[in-house]
Amino acid sequence: MLQPEHAIPLGPKVAEDRRTYERTPVALFGRCMFENKVEIPCQAINMSPGDLAAIAAHEPKIGEHVIFYLDNIGRLSGEVVRIFDGGFAITIEGTARKREKLASQIAWLKENVKFGKADLRRHDRIVPNQRLSDIRLEDGRSYPIEIIDISLSGAAIKSEIRPAIGTPLTLGGMQGKVVRHFPEGIAIQFSVVQSKSSLRGHIE
Repeated sequence: MLQPEHAIPLGPKVAEDRRTYERTPVALFGRCMFENKVEIPCQAINMSPGDLAAIAAHEPKIGEHVIFYLDNIGRLSGEVVRIFDGGFAITIEGTARKREKLASQIAWLKENVKFGKADLRRHDRIVPNQRLSDIRLEDGRSYPIEIIDISLSGAAIKSEIRPAIGTPLTLGGMQGKVVRHFPEGIAIQFSVVQSKSSLRGHIE
């Protein structure tokens, strides 16, 4: 959850952008690259043609330049203007034409995808008959979990542990990584899209 914005003083340009553009809640997955060349998974949680907020397992510095590659959006970049628990916000660089294009992309996604839900679901999710399973981390540790729902590309699970975003793991033999935290557990994105037959073998 975003912290109060008065925690970080805002310059005139940032304040102007926030008055001009209305932010839209999103759940766009992708990657971000920091000035030290570290590139990690991230998730944009709200955005406008002028700025965006994202969660990631790395805390940049105020003023640091960050490059994003987001699903359904593409490449964006800008300077960090705010830090909050688990993430940060940037002002998006770009010409007026680029901002118009981004506004159109956001509007299209808003019409075609359920924003504000658990995630942007590329595949239909189902509740499996066998919901109890386990996740295994790269170091061999295994933890019991409960599958909330699952699709060809990922799953939402109830879990007492919450590995960092980007952590590789295996769910019932399917390799993936953590892409989001929520109060009950975590969301997993599979490394490869599963076939219906292979998925059926894991959940029935």
